[in-house]
This record gives sequence, C-alpha cells and structure tokens, in this order.
Amino acid sequence: MPRTTDGSVPAALPQAADVTAAAVFRPVRAGNAFEETVERLLQAIKLGVVDHGDRLPPERELAPLLGVSRVTLREAIRALQQEGFVESRRGRAGGTFVIYRRPPPRRADLRRALADMGDELNDTLTYRMAVETGAAQVLATTALTADQRTLLRTRLAELNAAGAADYRRLDTLFHLTIAELTGSRLLASACADARMRVTDLLNAIPVLGPNIEHAAAQHAAIVDAVLMADPEAARRAVAEHLEGTAALLRGFLG
Repeated sequence: MPRTTDGSVPAALPQAADVTAAAVFRPVRAGNAFEETVERLLQAIKLGVVDHGDRLPPERELAPLLGVSRVTLREAIRALQQEGFVESRRGRAGGTFVIYRRPPPRRADLRRALADMGDELNDTLTYRMAVETGAAQVLATTALTADQRTLLRTRLAELNAAGAADYRRLDTLFHLTIAELTGSRLLASACADARMRVTDLLNAIPVLGPNIEHAAAQHAAIVDAVLMADPEAARRAVAEHLEGTAALLRGFLG
C-alpha cells in the first residue's frame, strides 16, 4: 500500500484489503527468497487477507512489494498451486486466484495444531499480548485522519455483522488494521506474525455465541479507547480481550 514520506498511512481512505495486505506483503530476506515468499503468500491466504475467490496482486505489483524477482514469485506461486492453495486463470479477467478454504472447526485439527506448536503456546500468547497491546497503545497516541477513524469503525461494524463462517477472518483483519494504522511496518509485521502463530488453533475451535458477545464488547472498548486517544485504556481493553481468547484456547486444549 502506498505510504507518505514519513511512513504513515495516506490520508485518503484506502481499500480495506490494502491496509492489512501491507502487513504481510513486505520484503523478504535475499538469502531465503523462495522460502520466505511462499511463507508471505501463505500468511496472506491463511489469515484471510486474500480470501477464497480473491485474486493476488499482479506480479508487476507483488514482486516489488516482496522485494523478489518475478521468477522467484512465479516459483512460489507454482508451489502453492501444487499444494492446492491457488490456481491461475487465463484471459482478460485472469490472474492467480485463491482457492484455499479454511476447514470447519475440528478437534483433530486442534490437536494437530497444538502438536505442531510443541511447547511454544505460552510463549506465543505472551508475544501476541506484547505486540497487540503495544499497537493499540501507539495507535491511541496517533493523530488519525477522519478517513482512518472511519476505517477503524468500519472494520468493527464488519466484524460485528459477520457470520460464523467469516468471523475469524474479519477478526484477523480488525486486529491487523489496528497495527497497520500505527504507521509502523515493523509493528504491523510483528502483529501479523503473532496472529499467524495462533491462526490454526483459532480456526480449529468453534465460534461460540457467548464468546462472540464478549468479544464484541471488548472490540468496541478497544476502538473507543483508540478514538478517545486513551493509550492506557486501549492497552487494558486489548489485554482483557486477549486474556479471554487465551482462556478459551486453554479450555479447549484442556
């Protein structure tokens, strides 16, 4: 997504997907270009930044964002095609489209995700707490434009209106938008990384009505604190929300 010279988000209201895409479509390290390009694309797909049926940005745009050659990008896309995440379509409306669908919540997937994580669950939850509370604090001290404030409210409204099938994806976009609007690429990337570390766990547990009601109140408290420029209230609201999510995860894992 284009930025101003000081690295902040432009004043004009961007497409919502562009805001969160900036958190995952970032330059990779040259020494591991292919592997990290695959990782970046998978992150965008599994987090729902680019959802089922959506088209990836054109190669001419995506390669510079990732800091890789078109050859490397094509190799990464080919690998994702072989694994059933994307498909290429020809013609005027062609391109590379996401065909991955998040599986329905299953206890077996939860056990598998936990096994893949090993002993890192507590460390991961601590990491997420640190970066997401920090992002909310920073955003609450940031002078937001009217369009940026509208975008934050819009994200909240979209999440509140979401059905069970789309809730996790829109929850992810809500949290990533908070991080991206800080204007810090490093912080936005860290928040995307933290979310990616728990996304398989979150996707494997059912969307529960009472939990969604609690989360809605907590999300509203986060937005209110940010828009009222109260960094301590923003930190507390995010901490309460993430503590609830951690308790839910531990409950299902227990």
